[in-house]
Amino acid sequence: MGAGDGLVAFRALELFGPSTNVILSDVSASMLNHAEALAKRSGLHPRCRFVQAAAEDLSLIDGESVDVATARSVLAYVSDKPAAFREFYRVLKSGGRISIAEPIMRDEALTVVAMKMLLDKRSADHREASLPLLHRWRAAQFPDTASALELDPTTNYTERDLVRFVQQVGFADIDLNLHIHVGSARALKWGTFLQISPHPRAPCLDAILRERFTSEERVTFERLLRPAIERGGRPTTERMAYLTARKP
Repeated sequence: MGAGDGLVAFRALELFGPSTNVILSDVSASMLNHAEALAKRSGLHPRCRFVQAAAEDLSLIDGESVDVATARSVLAYVSDKPAAFREFYRVLKSGGRISIAEPIMRDEALTVVAMKMLLDKRSADHREASLPLLHRWRAAQFPDTASALELDPTTNYTERDLVRFVQQVGFADIDLNLHIHVGSARALKWGTFLQISPHPRAPCLDAILRERFTSEERVTFERLLRPAIERGGRPTTERMAYLTARKP
C-alpha cells in the first residue's frame, strides 16, 4: 500500500526469489506509472501487478489473496485508518501478516498548540518578539489547536492507537516497537533549509515565508533562525512506530 516508486516491493522480489509476486497499490496514478516503468527497466514487471487504490478501499484486490500486506509512512496520511486496517485484514489469507512503519508526529503538533496557547494568553506587549513568527512558521506545517489536531490524519494518532486499530479488526500476535531517536541537527546552508518540510503535506519554509510573512518579517525571521541552522547542533527528535501482526 502506498507503493510510491516501488522500493519496498522491488526489494521483496530480490529477497524472496522468483516464486514471489507483488501487488503495488497507490492512490497516485503518476507514481504507479513511474514504478511500472522502473519494473520494466529492471525486468521485474512480469512479477508485478499495479493497482490504483486508496488504502481505505482495496476492492480491486480479492479477499484472502495475499500473504503479506505492508505500508511505509502511508497510514499517517490516511484519514480513516480503521477502514485501512479492515481492508488489510480482508485481503490477507489466514495466517497472513501485516508490517507497517509510521511516523508519530503528535508531539510536534502539541508543541505548536502550546505555542498558540501561550500567544493567546499573553498580550502583544508581553510576548517574546520571536514567538509569533516561530508560531506562524510551525502552524503552517502542523495544526495549532486541539480540535484541528484531532482532525488532521498526521497528528490524530499515537502508537497506542495503531495497536488498538489492529486489535479491533481482529489481528493477533501484535508486536509494536516505538523507535525514538534524539539527536542533533547537522549544519545546513540556509538555502537548503528553506526547501525542507517535516512531512509531504507540509509546505517548505520558503513557501511559508513568501506567502505568510511581510518582507520585513522575513528579514527578522532569518536573522533569528539562520545562525542556529547554519551552526547546527539543534536538538531533534524522530519517532517511528514499527508494527507487525498476523491474521488468525
